[in-house]
Parts: sequence; C-alpha cells; structure tokens
Amino acid sequence: MDKYAVIVAGGKGQRMGNAIPKQFLPLAGKPVLYHTIKAFKDAFEDMKLVLVLPQDQLSYAQMVLQAFPERIDIAIVTGGETRFHSVQNGLKAVSGNSVIFVHDGVRPLVSADLVQRCFVQAINKGSAIPAIAVADSMRIIEGDSSRPVDRQNMRSIQTPQTFRSDILLPAFLQGYMEHFTDEATVVEAYGEEVYLIEGERGNIKITTPEDMLIAETILNSRTDNG
Repeated sequence: MDKYAVIVAGGKGQRMGNAIPKQFLPLAGKPVLYHTIKAFKDAFEDMKLVLVLPQDQLSYAQMVLQAFPERIDIAIVTGGETRFHSVQNGLKAVSGNSVIFVHDGVRPLVSADLVQRCFVQAINKGSAIPAIAVADSMRIIEGDSSRPVDRQNMRSIQTPQTFRSDILLPAFLQGYMEHFTDEATVVEAYGEEVYLIEGERGNIKITTPEDMLIAETILNSRTDNG
C-alpha cells in the first residue's frame, strides 16, 4: 500500500520574532522542514512526500531541498486560506489506495517509531491520531469564572494524523466548517470514528524561540545517543 506524507507548513513566524518563516529557520544547522521531511523518509524508504506551502513561501523550498545531500522527490503544493484548504490542496497529489500522514511542518522531532505505529494502526482501524496525556491542571472558562476539568480524561493532540485514503479523501470533499481544527474533526464530521494512538512528549510543535532551544537540545541528545 502506498504511503503519503502531506506536510503542511503555513506558519508566518510572528511569535518567533524573525522575518524568515519558522519552518525555514536553522535547527542544528539545517532548516526545520529538513528534519521534518527526513523523519518520514527515515520511517519508510518508499514514503511519497507532499509539501504544502503558502504562495509567498514557495521560493524558500529550494533552501530545504538543498539541505539534503542527495536529490529527493517531493511534490510542492500551494496552500489555501485555512489549514483545511491547505490539506485539501495537498491531498490532490495523492492517488491510489494508500495510507496518508498529515503532519505539521514545524514538528521536526517526530520519530520513525511513531510514524510506523501510526501506519500499522491506520491499516487496522482506519485512523491513528497521536495524543498524549495532559500534564498540567486544567480549568474551563465560564464567563468571569472557571471550574476545574478532570485531566485524566483530557489529551493533547499531535500529528501525524494518519488515515486510510478511503476515509480521508472523501471526508475532504465536504464543504469547510469553522470547527475543522484538524483532520480528525473533518473525518468525524463525515461520520467516521477516529482512533487515538499514544504520541510522544518530544514531538513538540515549534512556535516560540524557546521551542527552538528545546528542539535543538533534543536533537543533540539523539545524536549523542547514537
């Protein structure tokens, strides 16, 4: 069965305080997106890659491709107005019976193990949504007051959100709705159940300069441990 990684990179990087979008900033000497793409190639040699970028960032793609010592095949697709529309555009590059991984471009520390586990569960159950237990106490805001929420029943959702193509592709033929915050919500709106899988604490999403420091530390630790 074919495997597609649809990597969505639409960040502007305002919180990074840098003119260069965060997905192109150097992390351990190479662009953030280099590490993200490499993680999927390391997981499966036959992974087909689709990179979704905003129109005004397409010129940066060459920077990422040049970071690889050898030429890689990757389809570069222009994003849309929202994440939903960007993913929708990326899915146009998918063909045939396949498993599709939709991943945040600024999650460069995803492991090959997580990608492989997502693949196996998606084959068996139709979907695999990485999730981790919430470590902090949680409260829900109600007007001017708030109340505690039982964190035992709460999970933080990560990517790659992984689906069989027969589930994901028809789901993205729906019209856009505001509550579509990720691929799982789109699939649920289509009437399909989604299934969680244990995610990884290290699979962080880079949004701030502090996240870059954490990511660099984790990468260096992995290198030191062989």
